[in-house]
Amino acid sequence: MVTTATRNRWPVLALFVAAVAAVAVVGSLAATDSGAEYLALERPAWAPPRWLFGPAWTVLYLLIALSGWLVWLARGWSPAFTVYAVQLALNAVWTPLFFAAGQYGLAFAEIVILWAAIVANIVVFWRVRRAAALLLVPYLLWVTYAAALNYAIWQLN
Repeated sequence: MVTTATRNRWPVLALFVAAVAAVAVVGSLAATDSGAEYLALERPAWAPPRWLFGPAWTVLYLLIALSGWLVWLARGWSPAFTVYAVQLALNAVWTPLFFAAGQYGLAFAEIVILWAAIVANIVVFWRVRRAAALLLVPYLLWVTYAAALNYAIWQLN
């Protein structure tokens, strides 16, 4: 028997990838000179090289999209996607705050809220599909690291 979820699974996966790609595009458009800006900042010794951000975020965004898709496959559109949408919106806001506006303190406050939203997203997804929640753990770890880096840069600059 072919269900609606089975029939629509690939277009919906494309929708999740497109939504997450839109978040990435907002960030990249808001910070076109972010690489040069990053190099010009006083950074802690443990700051990653500039080239690492693109590959890291590409993998993380794919995991975020896949996570949402897995929950959709399990439950369809549900209230769990409210938290998912909130964390995506918060993700989109951080780069413009940090790079375009140079508001390191405000960006730090925002990334703390983003971190909490990711934790909430993991909790909500865990109740629906554990694999989907686990796919968000690398994202949480990266944002934890990014928050520490944001804080250090704020203090150094």
